Amino acid sequence: MTAMEILVIILSVFLAVFLLIGIILAILLVRVTQQIKRVTSSAERTVTGLENVVAGVNKVTTPAMLAKIVLDQLKKRRKK
Repeated sequence: MTAMEILVIILSVFLAVFLLIGIILAILLVRVTQQIKRVTSSAERTVTGLENVVAGVNKVTTPAMLAKIVLDQLKKRRKK
């Protein structure tokens, strides 16, 4: 075997190793991407639910706050 043949063998082994590592990393990247997609969709559902709750609370509290302000003003005027 000549030095050139040994060098070709060494380079082909390194190429195969790096190709294998690249394939493994690509598979892991796809899995992580899928997990991120699941987490973001779950977070989006949670935020949507919270938005609905806040909207419902806002519908109730706004008239109550207005009524309280009006009653407070009426009580202040009666005291004078």
